[in-house]
Amino acid sequence: MNLSLHIPKAAYAYGKRSSGETHGVVLTKPHIVELILDLAGYTANRDLTDLRLLEPSCGTGAFLIKAVERLMKSAKRRGVPPERLADCIDAFDIDTEHVAASRLAVETELKRCGTSRQAARKLAEKWVKEADFLLSSDGPYDAVVGNPPYIRIENLAPILQSEYRRRYASLYDRADLYVAFIEHSLNLLRPDGVLSFVCADRWVLNRYGSPLRRMISERFNVRCYIDLHQASPFESEVIAYPSIFSISAGAAAPVQVSRLQTASPHECASLSAVLQGKKNGPVSPTVVHYKSWFSGDEPWVLSPPEHLKALRELEAKFRPIEANAKVHIGVATGNDSVYIVDRSADIEPDRLVPLVMRADIEEGSIKDAGRRVINTFEPSGEVIDLKDYPRLRKHFEAHGIEIRKRHVAQKNPKAWFRTIDRVYPELVKVPKLLIPDIAGSNEIAFDEGRYHPHHNLYFVTSDCWDMEVLGGLLSSKVALLFIWSYAVKMRGSYFRFQAQYLRRIRLPEPSSLAPQLAQAIKTVFRKRDFEALDSLSLRAFGLKSLPPFSFVDTRR
Repeated sequence: MNLSLHIPKAAYAYGKRSSGETHGVVLTKPHIVELILDLAGYTANRDLTDLRLLEPSCGTGAFLIKAVERLMKSAKRRGVPPERLADCIDAFDIDTEHVAASRLAVETELKRCGTSRQAARKLAEKWVKEADFLLSSDGPYDAVVGNPPYIRIENLAPILQSEYRRRYASLYDRADLYVAFIEHSLNLLRPDGVLSFVCADRWVLNRYGSPLRRMISERFNVRCYIDLHQASPFESEVIAYPSIFSISAGAAAPVQVSRLQTASPHECASLSAVLQGKKNGPVSPTVVHYKSWFSGDEPWVLSPPEHLKALRELEAKFRPIEANAKVHIGVATGNDSVYIVDRSADIEPDRLVPLVMRADIEEGSIKDAGRRVINTFEPSGEVIDLKDYPRLRKHFEAHGIEIRKRHVAQKNPKAWFRTIDRVYPELVKVPKLLIPDIAGSNEIAFDEGRYHPHHNLYFVTSDCWDMEVLGGLLSSKVALLFIWSYAVKMRGSYFRFQAQYLRRIRLPEPSSLAPQLAQAIKTVFRKRDFEALDSLSLRAFGLKSLPPFSFVDTRR
């Protein structure tokens, strides 16, 4: 049943770029589709005529073509005519052009399989629906396959955001829309049905994925998980790392975990054979069997067993970083070209606060680029009155059109000139450790108290730690192990050093470090001798060694 609630078509305007390319749509390679269908159990040797398959976001039909091919082979083997297959497939898409392309692809495949033109067209129109899957409640299904769209929830029209959030608990925080596709698809499975998706893997580690992870741990069974960090499963390049996973209803059971190196047709076929218990080929991918999966909403840390063991031992022995320190993110303005100016700008000096950005940090040193961020707040937290600052008012009025376009300005029309975040001038004098948002490894810079950080920097403050000793520990491989385990990895093997991952770092108590050891850590941190620092940090954590793990060492 379609429950579209008369949401106007204009509410889906997020779906198109000006070029006509569709947001969130990434085409999946045919052999990846074959692997995903295999994992869902949608294979031609089964009686597919008695099963129902769902593709919740069909795009131009990449999954449908292969599914139809398998369905027709199964039907032919069992002598089932096409007219009896009307209920075998449901596919959804909100884009009219996609629906037309998918119907044409399905019709073409049906005719290739020997179906008459009239029957092929009728089935294509029945199977492919122009509708919003997230506002539909058809089902149940024996197999759900696909590549759900990648769209941030805040990019949706407000009416759509509100309705989606009302329906789907997985749309938590700044979630991506694909988590709602996973949630809804799982809820439409038959008791013995299987979902198999290729999807960005951020939800398995990120904060916003916690409700979906909890739902899966309580009601479903992860059958297999395939890491694609080194491979390319899509026809175009994407920034987010993908994974393939299959999930069914029922109690937890051992999980098969593997990693594809190239995602070539041969490698995918070999892995499919291994996962289905068939004879291994000459080159078989490694499959690790996790006897137990993760519980509750805890992140799915899919490290090798020796890394996971080391991680869990550290977590059991030491407290999180925020037991004795605080992790923050720098100021976001909403338009850096207007709010970040040179120190010589013709603006009242008491409105200008020294600023440090990612570009100002090199090899642990901070270069004074003379940047200033405009402070639009009083010490009380109230927004300033521009009448008191004629030079600043002139600056803002010169950029009035672009400033007023910002969401924060439209939400606060009387304070249209305010920055997104509040600037805290008192923060400038606080000693702090600066950490770039994206880096190959833990690049820590010490600011003794000269700058306010920009939002492309995270920073750590503490009343308990000697900040250079803390900086040394956070610059070590021991600290990086936590980021390596939990953080989202970007193309080029770079990490996101976001607050939610930095807060996963565990540390010894400041008072537990012998004075000589603390002083040695401080000294080598200043010298940026990372080999010595890694060795001293092992002593601080009471470790002899760490399991080796690969990363791009950008500390030097």
